Amino acid sequence: MAKITVNGKPQEVANPTSLAQLMEQNNIAQPDMVSVQLNEEFVQRERYAATALKDGDEVDFLYFMGGGRS
Repeated sequence: MAKITVNGKPQEVANPTSLAQLMEQNNIAQPDMVSVQLNEEFVQRERYAATALKDGDEVDFLYFMGGGRS
């Protein structure tokens, strides 16, 4: 098991686990609307399946919301 932090909260995942698998495990709705930072670096969407997580990693799911003033 790897101990990681997801959006500021500790989480344990199987070793190995990819970013794509982590998104599934965390029930990320509309993954096309989410950007992912791994250790404060953005990961390109096409690299999610190939990016393996390791002990101590910090992952942030960033949701983009529409809206504003009219």
